[in-house]
Amino acid sequence: MSTDNKARIADYLSRFFPVQDLKDEDDIFELGFVSSMFAMQLVSFVEHEFGITIENEDLELEHFRSISALDAFVSRKLSAPVPH
Repeated sequence: MSTDNKARIADYLSRFFPVQDLKDEDDIFELGFVSSMFAMQLVSFVEHEFGITIENEDLELEHFRSISALDAFVSRKLSAPVPH
């Protein structure tokens, strides 16, 4: 896990809701911070911020549920081999 990635994710989320009391594992969907529109914004942020492509099969709630889940997802995508 990357502290830098977590900080970048938390910084983005802080533009929309208070994250100072949010733990890395807190479920932002369950807490009511995320609407379907914001979920799409979050996907776009992850793609642009980290330079990755999110495929349809990546669109699982578990990948976006918390700061830790997002960090783990981004780390996996960044370390995945690039298809030729």
